[in-house]
Amino acid sequence: MPHISQTLDQLTADIAAAAQSCGRPANAVTLLAVSKRQPVSAMRDAHAAGQRHFGENYVQEAIDKREHLADLNMVWHFIGPIQSNKTRDIANAFDWVHSVDRDKIAERLSAQRDPALPALNVCVQVNLSDEDSKSGVALADAAQLCALVARLPNLALRGLMAIPAALDSEAEQRACFAPLRQEFDRLRETLPTLDTLSIGMSGDYGAAIAEGSTMVRIGTALFGARPS
Repeated sequence: MPHISQTLDQLTADIAAAAQSCGRPANAVTLLAVSKRQPVSAMRDAHAAGQRHFGENYVQEAIDKREHLADLNMVWHFIGPIQSNKTRDIANAFDWVHSVDRDKIAERLSAQRDPALPALNVCVQVNLSDEDSKSGVALADAAQLCALVARLPNLALRGLMAIPAALDSEAEQRACFAPLRQEFDRLRETLPTLDTLSIGMSGDYGAAIAEGSTMVRIGTALFGARPS
C-alpha cells in the first residue's frame, strides 16, 4: 500500500477530475476519510497530508481517538447506526451526524447537544435499496424527517445520506443514486440549509459524483484494509 499521503493525493485528484467531468468545480466534493478501526497513527498521517474530515462508526472508539488526537484540527463525523442510549455521547463528541433515521433520534440529539457548542450538522439517512440490514428512512418519508430536523434547536439540517446495495456497473449505481438526487433537489426548494449529498464510497464514488454527491466517504481506498 502506498504511503497515505500519496494515496490521498491521488484520491483528491481523482475526485476533482470526476467532478470536472460533470461540469462541476474541482472542489465541489469533500473527501470524508472513514477511519473506523484504523489506528490513530494512520489518522495522524492523513491529517499531516491535509485531510481534515474523518468519519467514525463506533462511539467509544471515536471518543478515545479524539482524546489522542486533541492536538489536531479535525472535523468529526458520525456515520454509523445510532442507538438511543448513545445519543448523548454522539450529540457532544461529533461535529456532524450522517445517520439520523427517525424522529426520536433527532429529538434526543437536539435535547442532549450542549447549547454552548455550535449546532450539530445533521444528514438524514435514506434506505435507497429497502434493505432490512441497513438503517434509514424510506425515500418517501425523508421530507418529513428533514422538516423536523430543520425545526429542532441545536441541530442544523445539512443533507441526505445513503448507503445503497453494492452494484457492479456505474450505470446501475447511478440509477440507484438518481432518485435521492431528485429528492435532494426538490427539498432544497423549501429547506435552504440543505447543501450536502453524502453518497459514494470506495467502490462507487465516481457514479455518486456524477449524480451530484458533495461528500464521498472513503475508507479502504485511502487507508487499505481495516485491521482485524
